[in-house]
Amino acid sequence: MAENQDGQEKSQEPTSKRLDDARKKGQVPRSRELNTMALTMVGVAAMMLMATRFSEGFESQFRHNLMLRREDLFDPNALLAHLVAAIQDAMIMLMPFFGVMIVVAVAASVALGGFNLSAEAMQPKFSKLDPIKGMKRVFGAKGLMELAKSLAKFLLVMLVTASVLWSWQDDIIGLAGQDIGEALVGGLRMVGWAALLISSTMILMAVIDVPFQLWQHKKELKMTQQEVRDELKQTEGRPEVKGRIRQLQREMAQRRMMQEVPKADVIVTNPTHYAVALRYDPDRMNAPVVIAKGKDLVAANIRRVGNEHQVPLIEAPVLARAVYFNSELNQPIPAQLFLAVAQLLAYVFQLRAWQEGEGEQPPMPEEFPVPEEMRHD
Repeated sequence: MAENQDGQEKSQEPTSKRLDDARKKGQVPRSRELNTMALTMVGVAAMMLMATRFSEGFESQFRHNLMLRREDLFDPNALLAHLVAAIQDAMIMLMPFFGVMIVVAVAASVALGGFNLSAEAMQPKFSKLDPIKGMKRVFGAKGLMELAKSLAKFLLVMLVTASVLWSWQDDIIGLAGQDIGEALVGGLRMVGWAALLISSTMILMAVIDVPFQLWQHKKELKMTQQEVRDELKQTEGRPEVKGRIRQLQREMAQRRMMQEVPKADVIVTNPTHYAVALRYDPDRMNAPVVIAKGKDLVAANIRRVGNEHQVPLIEAPVLARAVYFNSELNQPIPAQLFLAVAQLLAYVFQLRAWQEGEGEQPPMPEEFPVPEEMRHD
């Protein structure tokens, strides 16, 4: 297992924040072998496919720019014009090949680790000029792995090259007895196929290197348990601070809720454990709204504020529990409780009118019709 500078074991998988920070620093997995394999194989294959185009193009170049007229030999400007024309024609001819190679180079680079442009990685770091750190990189595990890969590539390419030359020795010797034109075409064909076969050996190196780079990248980003805990504290805050923040938020919410209690039309209670303050304005509301609710100490505070502001307190245990458990703060009551709350508000409005000297004292309803599915006995 890898260890950090303090000797702690890096046994934890990297977190998403650790991976994101690494990408911002330009630390993404990359495989040189994958890039080399893609460029060499596609480059050789593209040259073989475009061989006819190249041969015709170069033949045309030689015919028009090397077979000069007599008067061109005595004109310095004519020679310069032929050179410029030859360069332009060659660039136009080679442009498709260059385009393919650019696309392959970019695709192979981002195939492992994705596209990543890091400004921090592009900044100059003078620490990289430290010769001691440079020697550690050369003789470290990663440097030794690169040396092993280079030796393996050399031996593999040498073995494949020797095998190709040995298997084609008769064909190569046979070129000497052919016409120069046929020998040239055959020789070029053999060179192309030999280059393709030799470059295909890079597939094996890429197959080995890609998993190694992924493993190495993940290993370098592994974290100790202490690093995971520290990161959790940085991202989510310390538990005691978060608890204090939640407590303050609850206190602020309760203060705002208590400020709404004097606006209530009625407070229905359990009578001691639960209290719910309701408000209903027929001109602006489609249904009564719960503006405050609570239990135990909060319920006691709601009753106290209601008494101080002469808000009617009605003891209806079944209805109080039903509204408390089935409604949300600052939201209308459920439709199933409309009838029960309507009877409650009707009684309260009649009671208020009687207290103002209008009508007779209304009788207190014996029971409010709360549906069975809304009860919390």
